[in-house]
Amino acid sequence: MRASLGILALFLFADAIRAEWHTDVRAKMGTEVSVYFWLEDEARGKVIIEDVFAEVDRINALMSTYVETSRISDINRRAADEPVVAGEELFRLIRRSLDISVLTHGAFDITYDSVGQHYDFHERRRPDDATTEAERQHINFRYVALDQGKGTVSFERQGVRINLGGIAKGYVVERGVDILRQHGVANGVVTAGGDSRLLGDRRGRPWMIGIRNPRKDGEVAISVPLEDEAISTSGDYERYFDEDGIRYHHIIKPSSGRPVEGVHSATVFGPDAVMTDALSTSVFVMGVDEGLKLIGCLPDYEAIVIDAEGQIFYSSGLEDPASAEEDSPSITPAPGTC
Repeated sequence: MRASLGILALFLFADAIRAEWHTDVRAKMGTEVSVYFWLEDEARGKVIIEDVFAEVDRINALMSTYVETSRISDINRRAADEPVVAGEELFRLIRRSLDISVLTHGAFDITYDSVGQHYDFHERRRPDDATTEAERQHINFRYVALDQGKGTVSFERQGVRINLGGIAKGYVVERGVDILRQHGVANGVVTAGGDSRLLGDRRGRPWMIGIRNPRKDGEVAISVPLEDEAISTSGDYERYFDEDGIRYHHIIKPSSGRPVEGVHSATVFGPDAVMTDALSTSVFVMGVDEGLKLIGCLPDYEAIVIDAEGQIFYSSGLEDPASAEEDSPSITPAPGTC
């Protein structure tokens, strides 16, 4: 995995020289996707790897706004004029995204792409203030209407666009682990960018997951042991450029149409990578206080947030991982729960 990714998986490739561990990393979905698992059958391991990456390609072809022939691109072209059949899988994920928007009071909003489409981080291009203000009027998840019976999606005003970038990679790693299970694999990891899904443990040991220091590339700020869980990190260092002392990054605050300030990274752990993916974005947008209050309402999920001052906050259900270290970084409990 590249050091620029939100999660530094300390375990990855450490045992790759042993035939029982199978691994591969490929450039997919604008990031790196990796698969790593234990299986005492080299030939079957190669087949499983290809099955996982074939699933990644299938999902990308369905859900990427960068693919003109994708179903979601078709929805963005036509849904303001007429209802568009989404297909069961995509419809289900869009509906779940809207449910999460309600849960997070709009902090998670797939219509952010009305502004997001104007950013190009490779070209260091951003929308001007007038464009941001005009396109911000189209950001509202309530403008997306679903017809359950017909399986259609429609937009209630022109200019609305949807993008599943805040949830799709979580879906990819969940589907990847489903494939590992179907092949009888009991220990493994599938990672896509800042999202990882852990299957079981590391053959008798927990997976040690490092959360990177947002301002020191390659340095781990804090590490945690996990088993059979999902973990997602959203950070302002994933896709960005700096201009005149301002960092322009890919996490847009729906209410302003501008990149979020005040948080460097938000990491969420839990049983479902689709939720951890969406929740890490939501916590990042909501900020330390409101974000960790939200996590406090969700008993299956925990979070670690690093704010703009470099201070580390953790949700109330997490044991202080630095309690035994005198020289540990500043770590502050979450400010209240439900």
